[in-house]
Amino acid sequence: MTEKTVSGAEWSVLRIVWTLGSCTTREVIDTLQNESDWKDSTIKTLLKRLCDKEFLTTTKQGRQFTYQAVVNEQTAMNQTAVTMFSHFCAMKQGQTLIELIEQEKLSRSDLQKIEKLAHVRAMTAPKQVDCNCLPDGTCD
Repeated sequence: MTEKTVSGAEWSVLRIVWTLGSCTTREVIDTLQNESDWKDSTIKTLLKRLCDKEFLTTTKQGRQFTYQAVVNEQTAMNQTAVTMFSHFCAMKQGQTLIELIEQEKLSRSDLQKIEKLAHVRAMTAPKQVDCNCLPDGTCD
């Protein structure tokens, strides 16, 4: 997947398509209108944008359009997170991860995997991560 930005509204549409696997325009509209005051035309525009960005494909069956995801949900989330973190100071990424873990609802299984991975990574981790904000590698 080439790197393309996805708006918050587009993420809402994608989550519906990923969850349903395949869905019609009407199913997306009905689902989104249960939680927002978006008009049909707004939702159709979001679907078109996601097709243009190659996140979704569409097929026409009679008068209905059916949508399917081209991009895997986990892949899209991972790439978005990696891109976001690439904009942060390397020295502050760890604290950001800690705060995410504190704030987000995670299963015991997820937390056990995080704990295991942290233990493995700690064996080869540097004592301190260098700043990547300035050429000389210094920051607060």
